[in-house]
Amino acid sequence: MADRNSPIGVFDSGVGGLTVAREIMRQMPTERIVYFGDTARVPYGNKSGNTVIRFTRQIIRFLLTQDVKAIVIACNTATAYALEAVEGELDIPIIGVIHAGARTATQATKMDRSASSARKERSAAASIQR
Repeated sequence: MADRNSPIGVFDSGVGGLTVAREIMRQMPTERIVYFGDTARVPYGNKSGNTVIRFTRQIIRFLLTQDVKAIVIACNTATAYALEAVEGELDIPIIGVIHAGARTATQATKMDRSASSARKERSAAASIQR
């Protein structure tokens, strides 16, 4: 049974997810990571949804044998096809990269829009004053 000292499991269809693992280590330096790169079956993008779900379940089973306390799916394809299918099957948190990236992009876009709107309003006010 996983506890707070257990590692975080991270997996990808290859090695690209190492950047996600590196960021986890940067932000949470005391955490241990178990990384699984499925280089034997890469790429996932040309596989069917059912195949990607099957691969994901197999990798999750392996990570659970490593007593992980959470799993990060660092693969866009596996997140898109498998996250909803597997998250209800686990007693630990499972996180996909798509939602986190979309949330970050949305926040950045809102900030850019707000800054842009403020610049336009200042510009319009300056024009009126002239």
